Amino acid sequence: MLRRYNCGSEFLSKLVVRECASTMLNGSELGTFRKQLLGWFRQFRRDLPWRRTKDSYRIWLSEIMLQQTRVAAAIPYYERFLERFPDVHALAAAPQEEVLRFWSGLGYYSRARNLQKAAQQIVANHGGQFPTQLKDALGLSGIGNYTASAILSIAFGEKHAVLDGNVARVLARLRAIRGDVRDSQRWQGLQKNADELLETDSPGDWNQAMMELGATLCTPKSPQCLLCPVAQFCEGRKLGIAESLPEKRKKRATVKVTLASAVFADDKGRTLLLPPPKNTKEKAAADHVPTLVSRMWHFPTLPVTGEPTPNLIAFLQEMIPGVQSRKWKFLPASRVRHAVTYRAITVLPFLIEVKNLPRVPGARQVPLADLSSLPVSNLTRKAARAALVAAASTPAKR
Repeated sequence: MLRRYNCGSEFLSKLVVRECASTMLNGSELGTFRKQLLGWFRQFRRDLPWRRTKDSYRIWLSEIMLQQTRVAAAIPYYERFLERFPDVHALAAAPQEEVLRFWSGLGYYSRARNLQKAAQQIVANHGGQFPTQLKDALGLSGIGNYTASAILSIAFGEKHAVLDGNVARVLARLRAIRGDVRDSQRWQGLQKNADELLETDSPGDWNQAMMELGATLCTPKSPQCLLCPVAQFCEGRKLGIAESLPEKRKKRATVKVTLASAVFADDKGRTLLLPPPKNTKEKAAADHVPTLVSRMWHFPTLPVTGEPTPNLIAFLQEMIPGVQSRKWKFLPASRVRHAVTYRAITVLPFLIEVKNLPRVPGARQVPLADLSSLPVSNLTRKAARAALVAAASTPAKR
């Protein structure tokens, strides 16, 4: 269990910080810590839709959606997704394209693919019920230690402590832990500490309280220590280093990528989208288009350097038989900025107005102003918006 160490205001050497980081709360202080944090959470917690249920399917869905996504952005997707896929059986039986369509815009689409695969595993191997044993939960696609612990504790009251970015930040400040918390040994130590703090009588509320504290008060920048219900136990605050903890990780160097996209538009306002690229085992380069469009429906797109138009013309000539005889005008639209992990992407969309859309095997024709009938990435959606603006600013002639 976590025991306090009184560092006072003495000179802070690295040794002192290490000593503070290794100390624990004693029994009576631990009880006070738990009582104050749970009391705060039950009084001030945000009213979120997944907190109004103990349904493991809904809690599971929320946990997956909240990975890499802010709460405010996730809520409308969560509600629409549940309307279409109200239970694990509906999700398991749906076409994958339909699942991706309802996920479209949330990003990190492997989450949706794994979510459906796990639903199929639950139906096939667990009678349609989310497993209550940790080892079984960890056997599901897309479920790691954090997600399994969150679902099992909140839905079933199982005694598992969660450790995510918010909780790690809270613990790093409570214990004045220096260094990269994602370091394997530090992360294991934090998990042990989270386990020791866990209020086993209310594991679901406890885990949510720790996460809520990190999300609303103990934030990455400008933590609101004066409002914190457990500020008296925070060694980072006492040492005056809370805001600098946890120490920032060294980020992977940003790679700049430039893409050119052909956005066709016919007399009826329809455009052409290519089908999702097939999965390959090859290691994706930084400018790997299938990765950048999230392996979803997309405009004809290729990476470019230098003048993009000749490259785009050659690409279309190879893709569409007979294109050499066509006299298309490539109207440049406003460039689009996008980011995927370490990549800083610039998309150069070119509007190509035609009387009839070219025929491309497997491609589909959809309204340029509304791509929602197919699953598309945010990158594709941004390119479509830029092309629409360009179309509105050109004379109505072809």
